[in-house]
Amino acid sequence: MMNEMTYETLQFNELKERLKGCCSSELGQRLVDRLHPSNQLKAVEDRLRETSEARTLVDLDTHLPIVGVAAIHRTLSKLEKGMILEPAEFTGIADFLRGCRKIKQFMNEKSFFAPTLSSYALSMTELPQVENEIAAVISNNQVASTASRQLGRIRKAMESTKGKIQERLQKFLRNPINKAMIQEFFISQKDEHYTIPIKASYKHQVEGVIIEQSAKGATVFIEPAVIAKLTNELSILRAEEAVEEYQLLAALTGLVTENLQAININIEVIGQYDFAFAKGKFSKQMEGIAPRVNEHGYCKLVGCKHPLLGSQAIPLHFEIGATYRGLIITGPNAGGKTVVLKTIGLLTLATMAGLHISGSPETEISLFNQIYVDIGDNQSMENALSTFSSHMKNIAEIMRLADHRTLLLFDEIGSGTEPNEGAALAIASLEEFYQMGCIVVATTHYGEIKRFSELHDDFMNAAMQFKNETLEPTYQLLIGTSGDSNALWIARKMALLDRVIAKAELYMKEKEYDLAKVRSEKIRKSPYQQVEEELVYEYAVGDKVRLLAYGESGIIYRERDPYHNVLVFYKGEFIEVNVKRISLEIKAIDLYPPSYDLQTLFTSFEERKLEHDLARGSKKALKKLQKESRDR
Repeated sequence: MMNEMTYETLQFNELKERLKGCCSSELGQRLVDRLHPSNQLKAVEDRLRETSEARTLVDLDTHLPIVGVAAIHRTLSKLEKGMILEPAEFTGIADFLRGCRKIKQFMNEKSFFAPTLSSYALSMTELPQVENEIAAVISNNQVASTASRQLGRIRKAMESTKGKIQERLQKFLRNPINKAMIQEFFISQKDEHYTIPIKASYKHQVEGVIIEQSAKGATVFIEPAVIAKLTNELSILRAEEAVEEYQLLAALTGLVTENLQAININIEVIGQYDFAFAKGKFSKQMEGIAPRVNEHGYCKLVGCKHPLLGSQAIPLHFEIGATYRGLIITGPNAGGKTVVLKTIGLLTLATMAGLHISGSPETEISLFNQIYVDIGDNQSMENALSTFSSHMKNIAEIMRLADHRTLLLFDEIGSGTEPNEGAALAIASLEEFYQMGCIVVATTHYGEIKRFSELHDDFMNAAMQFKNETLEPTYQLLIGTSGDSNALWIARKMALLDRVIAKAELYMKEKEYDLAKVRSEKIRKSPYQQVEEELVYEYAVGDKVRLLAYGESGIIYRERDPYHNVLVFYKGEFIEVNVKRISLEIKAIDLYPPSYDLQTLFTSFEERKLEHDLARGSKKALKKLQKESRDR
């Protein structure tokens, strides 16, 4: 129904990844992976109803008691291969069956709030007999001694034999004759053999079997001959125990296998519940609603937001399919036109997949057989296709596949080539898609396409709102308004000559250019040059100026020389700067009174104090001056 490029371009796969993050188990995540939009009205309505009921339960702060499902698939795959399960795996099955009972009880109790979801629990089978049998055979991830009389008898005999072995070995340890040979006075069990640590130098003097040797070779672990008979008895009992455990586990495996179909159905239902609750959680995260749905191409988005943009999303108001079937959006670059297209497409896909969307309850979404997009630069390096060629290839493929229930989203249709040809091809394509019955939303900069939309009764213009005062987009879509790139307005804002703007407006309408040849003696002087010559300023000593290279202020010390340079006092130093590299901040006559000694601006406080002290005959000042003279 949809191609993979549509999913990727509209970020539907990214939306699914967000949804997977709301799942509690791998079962739910697998269903998210298999999620695809549907074009069937009843199926979509059922999916949305399921999501709405899950959202109600999530809002009630209830949590689905999913337990024991983590490793169930691996366990069941062993059953399907005819393998005998281990005790720990039976414990996992028991936990799962217990979880099934809790989920069924939980959903039955929520039938008032979620009748559809609760009905799923009717398909779940409780298996108390299997639970009880597992509990009778398995305890603490082991086969219980009480699982059968025979196993109980065997293990009792094993404990008795182990006691006799311990008794004889303790007697060996206490025997004074053995004291010198023993390395450590304790019984060590090595590979189900009971051994005594013996010094390596005495290993040939102890009757028995060497079971193991220490890393450094100083100690050998010997199973004394005095317990050889008992060890053989214990080995026989262990073999009998293994046979009995195997028979019990095989019988239990057979019982679970008999109920495998019911268990698989339970797994499927739990997966559906986890998936549904994930949709409910996702809806709550975005404050979602279930939109109304139809099959006749009518879409109305009221305050809807792009689900992946979070707090940055701007509410979108959009309508198509009632009085017009084509919408042409114009406006400046970076005004949000592409985001509008992606929002329309992704919200439609999300609704068809049964997900809630962020918006007002009056929102209505149409279902489509196909959604095709041509957004972004699809230039192919491998096939050496230009941007325009790749767009044309995409549109040609879409034209071959589209039908009367197709939503088309085109970004900058016809761009990438000579404007007249691009606009003509775009208009011809739009007419073809319209006659096929498609719903079309396209963005453009071309005035010809905008005029086509104005003339066609089944097309409507729309514009992205733009703050002329600040040159900032508001990202608001205004349907019924023709927008432009604001080029002329920006030109006026940037002080382009009025006569140039007037000519541009004339050329846009009539295409009658001024081709008169101008003689050299009549070449018009640049008005900017005239203004610049009139505004030349002669800087005076004491003027406060701004050094453009530093972004800071200085004081004029020497006026302009023949090379148009001035000397500026800046941070205690004098620097020579061209007058083009400074700008006037405050004139000296506005800063200081007429009798003010401007030279004091360029001497420090210490210098002025020294001059004053010398004038009044200070000996200290005189000595200081003499010292500085000697130092020099």
